[in-house]
Amino acid sequence: MGRRHELAVMTAALDDAPALVLLEGEAGIGKTRLIHECLAARPVKPHTLQVTCPPLLEPFPLGAVVDALQATLRETMRKIADGTAGIELSPLTGALRPLFPEWAEALPPAMESLDDPKATRHRLLRALMELIERCGVNVLVFDDAHWADAASLELLLMLAASPLRRMNLIVSYRSTDVPAGSVLRRLTSSSAARTGSARIVLEPLTVTETTQMIAGVFETRQVSGEFATFIHERTAGLPLALEETMWLLRDRGDIFPAADGWGRRALSELQVPPTVRDSVLERVERLDPAAQRVLEAAATFGEPAGEPALGAVSELDAEHARRGLAAALSSGLLIETEPDQFVCRHALASRAVEEAVPASERRRMHRRAAEALAGMEPVPVARLCRHYREAGDVGRWAEYAEAAAARALESGDDHAAVVFLYDVVTTAELSSDLMIRLARKLGEAAAWGGASLGTMGRRVCDALSAVLDAVDVPAVDRGEVRLLLGRLHLQLGEFETAVREIEAAVAELDERPDLGARAMISLAFPRGHDWPASRHRSWLDRAVALRSRVSSRDERIWLAVDRASVLLMLGDDAGWVAVDEIEDRNTDEDGDETGPATLFELRQIARGLMNAGHFAIAWGRYAESRRRLTAAVDLMRSSGYGRLVNSAQLTVAHLDWQTGAWTGLADRIRQLAQDEDTLPEAQLEAALLLGLLDLSTGKRQSAHERLRNVLDEAIRRGLIDVQGLPAAALGRLHLADGAPDRAVAVTQPVVELIDRKDMWLWATDVMPVFLDALVAAGDTEAVAAWARRFTAGLGDRHAPAPQAAARLCQAVAIEAAGRPGRAAALFGDVAREWRDLPRPYDGLLTMERRGRALLSAGDEAGAVDTLVPTQRALVDAGARWDADRVAHLLRRHGVEVARAWRGGRRGYGDQLSPRELEVVRLVATGLTSRKVAETLFLSPRTVDRHLSSAMRKLDVSSRAALALAASDTGLLDLDHAYSAAAGTGQASASSSDHEHTRTESTASESSPESNIG
Repeated sequence: MGRRHELAVMTAALDDAPALVLLEGEAGIGKTRLIHECLAARPVKPHTLQVTCPPLLEPFPLGAVVDALQATLRETMRKIADGTAGIELSPLTGALRPLFPEWAEALPPAMESLDDPKATRHRLLRALMELIERCGVNVLVFDDAHWADAASLELLLMLAASPLRRMNLIVSYRSTDVPAGSVLRRLTSSSAARTGSARIVLEPLTVTETTQMIAGVFETRQVSGEFATFIHERTAGLPLALEETMWLLRDRGDIFPAADGWGRRALSELQVPPTVRDSVLERVERLDPAAQRVLEAAATFGEPAGEPALGAVSELDAEHARRGLAAALSSGLLIETEPDQFVCRHALASRAVEEAVPASERRRMHRRAAEALAGMEPVPVARLCRHYREAGDVGRWAEYAEAAAARALESGDDHAAVVFLYDVVTTAELSSDLMIRLARKLGEAAAWGGASLGTMGRRVCDALSAVLDAVDVPAVDRGEVRLLLGRLHLQLGEFETAVREIEAAVAELDERPDLGARAMISLAFPRGHDWPASRHRSWLDRAVALRSRVSSRDERIWLAVDRASVLLMLGDDAGWVAVDEIEDRNTDEDGDETGPATLFELRQIARGLMNAGHFAIAWGRYAESRRRLTAAVDLMRSSGYGRLVNSAQLTVAHLDWQTGAWTGLADRIRQLAQDEDTLPEAQLEAALLLGLLDLSTGKRQSAHERLRNVLDEAIRRGLIDVQGLPAAALGRLHLADGAPDRAVAVTQPVVELIDRKDMWLWATDVMPVFLDALVAAGDTEAVAAWARRFTAGLGDRHAPAPQAAARLCQAVAIEAAGRPGRAAALFGDVAREWRDLPRPYDGLLTMERRGRALLSAGDEAGAVDTLVPTQRALVDAGARWDADRVAHLLRRHGVEVARAWRGGRRGYGDQLSPRELEVVRLVATGLTSRKVAETLFLSPRTVDRHLSSAMRKLDVSSRAALALAASDTGLLDLDHAYSAAAGTGQASASSSDHEHTRTESTASESSPESNIG
């Protein structure tokens, strides 16, 4: 990753043998890996002698060379001894007998001793050169040559200077670790004048290259810029540190498998991988004591510090501090970020150095660091919090933790605030009053974004519970902390536990009606699995009854927004009146005039408008949704309420999905999903929308993974408003695979939850698919009953989308009862309703239903007249999967569905076509040709043709070999396959390859880039 240029330079040099390649770079920069990758890619495997120089204090002369020869030439020397090698050694190599006594039978007789030690040394080196050359070594690698002994370096110099040399030489080293007076300097200083030489200096990876490496390690494209920057800053772009850190994060569960490949928990610090720690400490130990003390001081600060501060913490006088600083800089372990500001090379090196300092001395150094920072403006509260914590000063630690958390909350960094407060609440010995105050602030910080805290959310719950159990808390304070604890449990999807805590809090908050109302309305939101809507409504009524006792304008607007949101979620038309009242704040709920809105009120109004826009989508009031959402985003930006902007924009994306505005939609969603500011429920919405887009374009595997993860998370957290869409989409997938029982299994629990809670507004998407699954499973008797129950549950609500879905379900029931002609007419009526909302995609799917019903009624001409324009519209929309299905149906009835190319049929050369990639991927899962044909709406003959073409291109002759070859080349990743085709300029504009001459276009291979209209 990120070394393509350097790899090309080294490859070109080795192609022009004999070459001398000097590879320079710091520890962990990737020198050894680059060498191995270059040699592995050679057209003909070279006979390589790898000399690795170990970091010995007193290396044995030629020891590394001898070890390498013994490991590499053992078999060759055995053959020389047997006379089967075809290699003849001159008498000179007899000088090697003392070095290789085990090879006595292969070497010529020992030579006479020489009186001159220099002559003896020269003869020995010449003998080594001959042995290496005669045994056919054509690449000699000296790795970590800065640690090589003088004799080995002299051998290297002689080889490099020899006019008879035929082999390539590769020498890697760290320039900062080459000892003064080393022979290696002669080689590196004169190499530029040599022909056939190349000098490569490896630099740290950039942020972009770091992103690519992270993506490569975890085989995902979903790497946010913020996470890549975070890792890059702490590893300084060193490949070793970066890779080891990635694996460490995975092993300890901070990075984990998720719907989009890999997810991550929020991180603030990184552990030091053992390999990185040992590498850093080995370099530190080679420095003089003053340089070590300066490095320890820099590691104590952890952030840039000036020379006076480093001197104060290291307790060195000015002269020794200056010398130590210079030596630390020369070692490369310390860098200057700006004039007189010094910091360790990267955060992992800093941690390694600091952790190596004895604990007692480390505490003293942190106190001196805090004293050195105390006079700065503005006060560096976060740094002081850390230093006083490490110094063991609990009072000042708590003081600065509270201040640091407040500053973090002001900047929108909820997670940092939680970490500051959690640390002190769970670790320090605090007074009861201080403990309660900090626990309350911890709960407030965590409740804002509990679902995004990962395991930290659970740990905060445990911490708050421990405070309530261990501290004698007044009832009101206990109730407040308990309410925050309950809200955090709600965020984490633990509904039953949350109910217990919040109900207990209500009893303790009688003297605080504002908090009591918040507690009650928390239970009014219809989450969970068992409560009917009426029970949630009773808690809403109790909260509203407290309104007259709430004097704070801020609390009243909060209550008004939550009341309107609960009403809309419950499907109560009164919610729209409540939203209008919120938007017009000239008077309050009691009709009293209000003054100018405060900043808090403006932000709550923005939240209310966003919620109204979100629920308007479920109601099918799309124009109103767009108006509310536009106003919400404008107000959020003008009031500085940035934390919800991404949530509002993802709600707009959901609206665009429903209304058919698909152009560029997937890219917008991915960009928002990768933003660290996007809240958890908005992230869930992003994953849902990407799954739906994947399904419409035929990316079945990624669609299934995304949608299954969204549904599982929505079920776990009791989010009734989220479950319908993913369950419906998964049900459609199962029905297409001929698995109606699985379709029933995925949709029925959601329908039964809606029925149990009596919240039929949320059955719009899932109920029609559930009825389809019942019909396919043979349970037609239940279809009509469920359709009637849906219609009755909606009543006369002005909810156009659910009402249209209810009429769709009636048509499904009529068709199931054996009246396809009547059903076809109703399907046509419902399709027009979808179109007028507008909800064009559902309109097209309903027109497909109409066409199928007409076929069942025997009206083939009417069916064709319906299905042909429907298929074309699906093509134009980019709904590849659906367009293929309708095209397949038309072909079965003798209608040729064609694709027309303006420039003639495109070829793919040796690359697999997009359709061939799909066929290979499905065959690799074990499907037969007939099953693949059913899945892709092709004929078995067409599938066999694609298989034959793919086998020819991949040079294999069996299905098993085809699957293995496709796996080895990464082609089983469907997204990779499409991007690979697009990258060659050969991305298909067709959804399928058909057997006959075509006259109509099919869907594009890419994500939807068209609006549906």
